[in-house]
Amino acid sequence: METITPTATNEVLNDLIAINNDRIAGYEKALKELEEGNSDLRPLFTDMIAESHQLRNALGNEVQANGGTMDSGTTASGKVYRAWMDVKAVFTGHDRKTILSNCEAGEDAAQRAYKDAIEHEALPAYIKELLTQQKAELRRSHDQIKALRDQAK
Repeated sequence: METITPTATNEVLNDLIAINNDRIAGYEKALKELEEGNSDLRPLFTDMIAESHQLRNALGNEVQANGGTMDSGTTASGKVYRAWMDVKAVFTGHDRKTILSNCEAGEDAAQRAYKDAIEHEALPAYIKELLTQQKAELRRSHDQIKALRDQAK
């Protein structure tokens, strides 16, 4: 299998950077929507934001090492996801299960993006290893959100 160019590698990494930017924005929005009864989710969402900052920065370091510039935007699908979250909130209110379901949908999207990058791109082995580690870290967060959602009434 042939390795892709640094430019193509940077495109893949910047897509994942944008996914992490979406995740940061999504959890920041979720923090704003939390009502007093759900204040126990604040530390979790704050941790998720910090996690994505860390993952994004590690990806950005690789982009810069390849001579590229780290993307600072969000993905088009991320914008659609956040818009969908806004609409759903209007109809269902801000109950715990809805907030956690929306967060889980975002976590599912991040898992798919990482899976696609790892499986379908001829990335250098060290980049695949980095992405595999990040995907596993995000999986733990996904499972934490899912468990909370399953407990919610």
